[in-house]
Amino acid sequence: MREFKRTDRVAEQLQKELAVLIQREVKDPRLGMVTVSGVEVSRDLGYADVHVTLLGDDAPERIKENLKVLKQASGFLRSQIARRIKLRHVPELRFHYDESVVRGQRLSSLIDEAVASDQAQQDEAADDDGDPVDGNGLD
Repeated sequence: MREFKRTDRVAEQLQKELAVLIQREVKDPRLGMVTVSGVEVSRDLGYADVHVTLLGDDAPERIKENLKVLKQASGFLRSQIARRIKLRHVPELRFHYDESVVRGQRLSSLIDEAVASDQAQQDEAADDDGDPVDGNGLD
């Protein structure tokens, strides 16, 4: 059995090329700082689902606007990819907002808050039990 499927290799190459193309070639002022977080290619290479994240402003209207810009630029992006990658057929590009990064950051901050809260409660309990704070027993 092969280690990597062809679709995986194509997806990886598409991700690299799209990241560069979106950053350097798409000149729409409405487009924010877009990061290509992943690409999934269909088995027949007919389409590619491109997952993107936005740095900074992730308001729903900004997300919609950026996805619209990318959709409008998809023909241009496909033509540029066709020049850079040797494929008989360049997949149709479908752009999706990737919420996993934002969700991960939110979960991480919640965990940090919970840990800080637990530490504060432990510190209060240690101070309330009547033992000296410095723990040397000299009063």
